[in-house]
Amino acid sequence: MPLPRFYRLPADRRESILRVARAHFARDGLDRASYNKIIAELGISKTSAYQYFDGKEDLFAGVIEDVHARVLQALGDWRNASSAEQFWQRLREASDRLVAHGLAHPEDLALLNASTAQDPAPWLAPVLDNGRALGVIRADVDRELMLAATAAVLRAADVWLAVRLREGASVPDVTWSLIEGLWRKPDES
Repeated sequence: MPLPRFYRLPADRRESILRVARAHFARDGLDRASYNKIIAELGISKTSAYQYFDGKEDLFAGVIEDVHARVLQALGDWRNASSAEQFWQRLREASDRLVAHGLAHPEDLALLNASTAQDPAPWLAPVLDNGRALGVIRADVDRELMLAATAAVLRAADVWLAVRLREGASVPDVTWSLIEGLWRKPDES
């Protein structure tokens, strides 16, 4: 994670550093991105860069943290639904906001799943709890297992979606059928 001095920089300078690094990491990946090229593009010395980050991996961690924050901002806070119809509508609206964010910020989309360290529970847990309370999501499966399984399906769908959007392909609504299949009670067809 960035060093404390990074967080004391003016917000526009922090964003500038993250924007340049995000572009490099999205294009080249962690392994092929060059720390020297990133700091050269930023117009700072290597000595200055090491006052903000311990190295390339530290900068990457800061970029990933920022990407996840940007994605969570695009999703918005979950507002509990009062009916199954409203639940599915709100979930689809959140998905639409995520897709729109990915189209507007392809680098975020490319990096969204670059780190599995980010816990999806802060956004996903209220969704799961609301769905279970409404009877939309099966309650016979342990909550933590359902949360982990849902997060895994969504991560896989995000990777698949990122590739499709980069290729300019249309995005069929198959993610929802996967989620509905996972959440549906066994006796429902």
